[in-house]
Amino acid sequence: MLTILGFLMIAIFMVFIMTKKLTPLTALILVPVIIAALAGFGSELGEMAKDGIKEIAMTGVMLIFAILYFSLMIDTGLFEPLVQVILKAVGDNPVKTTIGTAILTTLVSLDGDGSSTYIIVVAAMLPLYKKQGMNPLVLTCIVMLSGGIMNILPWGGPTARVMSSLKLGHAEIFVPMIPIMAIGILWVIFVSYILGIQEKRKIAKNGKFTRYSDNDIEGGDDQKMLRPKLIWVNFALTILLLLVMILDLIPLGIAFMIAFCIAALINYPKPKDQQKIVTKHAGNALSVAGMIFAAGIFTGILNGTGIMQAMGNSIIGIVPESWGGFLNTITAVFSVPLTFFLTNDAYYFGILPIITATGSELGIPPDVLGRASLVGQASHLLSPLVPSTYLLVSLAGVEFSDHLKFTLKWAIGSSIIMLVSALILGVI
Repeated sequence: MLTILGFLMIAIFMVFIMTKKLTPLTALILVPVIIAALAGFGSELGEMAKDGIKEIAMTGVMLIFAILYFSLMIDTGLFEPLVQVILKAVGDNPVKTTIGTAILTTLVSLDGDGSSTYIIVVAAMLPLYKKQGMNPLVLTCIVMLSGGIMNILPWGGPTARVMSSLKLGHAEIFVPMIPIMAIGILWVIFVSYILGIQEKRKIAKNGKFTRYSDNDIEGGDDQKMLRPKLIWVNFALTILLLLVMILDLIPLGIAFMIAFCIAALINYPKPKDQQKIVTKHAGNALSVAGMIFAAGIFTGILNGTGIMQAMGNSIIGIVPESWGGFLNTITAVFSVPLTFFLTNDAYYFGILPIITATGSELGIPPDVLGRASLVGQASHLLSPLVPSTYLLVSLAGVEFSDHLKFTLKWAIGSSIIMLVSALILGVI
């Protein structure tokens, strides 16, 4: 019963946002609340929603202050030299622009934090897409594809969860995945080339694509806010922030709060100018934060009702016993829908141990199944349960539903390429 409710809830949610009958924010809140209430969980809804919001609260804080920090840095002109270098390199060629997007995202993603990657890459590339008249959905697609591959880095999250859940080290889980990641990145560059060719042809045939919205995250338009004399100070502060992030010295949300306050004080000593920065970017920060807390309610209800665990167990249960020898391949295939519809925590701490326990009876080592479970990460970042996804679409000024429809086939392609590569190379 719980499994049916879970799939019903997700199906209704996906229909509403894909048809644009509801915004993701309202769908994330109303759909699980109504379904759970009808299922008899009405008296527990408050606690479950509160628990979900608690789990995601620090992520929400981090995203709010990450937006404010990087928006401030863009206003000061910190990324202008980078934009100019990229502009010179790609010229007015959509193909070079899309390939450049993939390479830049891959490099920036080395810090392991999706949110900062989205902010930096969109800030650098969106003006070029607009200048050339390219569809911003191409930008969000390429950024997400690259980010999905790089999310497998040990400090990115999923791999750390696998190692923790299975009590294995990075040598067993991550190192064998490096060639698979390399192949995945080559695939993303190939997709970028295809999308660039398509954009080039569309622009030549129909003229420039103009259906985008200006977004305040670009900044840099107000000449009075530029701080060219402080560019090296701002650069040093940003590098320090990234080091704190990589070394995990303090919680990331706290790091962004402190960094924003220091940056505001250095660049805009007058309180009225600091207030101007906050006011200017508050709308963008609030819209993303609202989505994050809505996702917290959604996952809180899924977890609190037991629906999430039931869904995972049911999917595993449909695999016939005779297929046990192919558990590694089955794990890799099912990791795509499971990591899309479940949170990483639910999958890697709740479902993966069950899979590895089954594997041990069949003589399949846990490290093989752990690596197989990472294949789905190529599509995971498209999930409506991933908070940073809403940040990306907000920055690029596109609808989540449009982004999902545009990117889904390419993301599934990434998972297939990684699966086939892992099988051929014997990684899983």
